[in-house]
Amino acid sequence: MHKTKIVTSFLKNSEEVLILKRSEKVKSMKNLWAGISGIIEDEEKPVKRAKIEIFEEVGIIESDITLVKAGNKILIESPQYENHQWEVYPFLFSCNKREIKLNWENSDAKWIQMDKLNNFTTVPSLDKVLARLF
Repeated sequence: MHKTKIVTSFLKNSEEVLILKRSEKVKSMKNLWAGISGIIEDEEKPVKRAKIEIFEEVGIIESDITLVKAGNKILIESPQYENHQWEVYPFLFSCNKREIKLNWENSDAKWIQMDKLNNFTTVPSLDKVLARLF
């Protein structure tokens, strides 16, 4: 079984979390709603990758976020690739900014109440990843 280590981060502002719609230009999970995600490179620390992805994908700098919780990693079967699992490291950051600047990886963003997540077509098990943070 092949595993790919990734981070998935959520930004929290008031009682809402930010979700992003993956664009047509990404390799996997096109047009599905997700957290802020990215592949962990080599021996990189997951929290470092999480902060890099937040800046790259939504333009929010490290000084504008505060780590609230690092959830336990979760293994998720990939429906897209045979014999593949995603090893997901979840993070929750508080953020006092709501203005974001999307890069090419995502086509839309929404601040939502957590209980509304099931109204969106998401990447596999996003609800389980988010649940590890609350």
